[in-house]
Amino acid sequence: MKLNEISDNPGARKKRMRVGLGVGSGKGKTAGRGVKGQKARRGVAVNGFEGGQMPIYMRLPKRGFTPHGAKSFAEVNVGKIEEFVKSGKLDAKKPIDADAMKAAGVVRRAKDGVRLLAKGEIKTKVELVVYGASAAAIKAVEKAGGKVTVTKPVAAEAAAE
Repeated sequence: MKLNEISDNPGARKKRMRVGLGVGSGKGKTAGRGVKGQKARRGVAVNGFEGGQMPIYMRLPKRGFTPHGAKSFAEVNVGKIEEFVKSGKLDAKKPIDADAMKAAGVVRRAKDGVRLLAKGEIKTKVELVVYGASAAAIKAVEKAGGKVTVTKPVAAEAAAE
């Protein structure tokens, strides 16, 4: 085999159709766009157009919105903390924060903070440092003899009252 003998398999590369090059080419004159009208012109995209009927995106109701500054939390249940402490992946003697949870594999990424929820039960005495926690989760941890420190900043007007 020589370099000058190397070639693609037949049909491996399709040539671009060159339109508008005379009637004899088979794609001359209107270049396969039919005759006149909006779609025969350049730069036309009629996505969502339903022939004058009210389009579906206008017929259907729109509800709610996504707040731009909304925070996203990694949610952890107290039952999961208990599992990881029992298996020895988390040390109950040291304070457990987002970094410790990430290192142990409780959460994949901490996002804007870890939020503690009350699903499951906890029997081990642990000290947790989290961004937020539900009242039931705090109660469950304190019942087991532990402590929850919430680092979420308190709103100014709530602190004033």
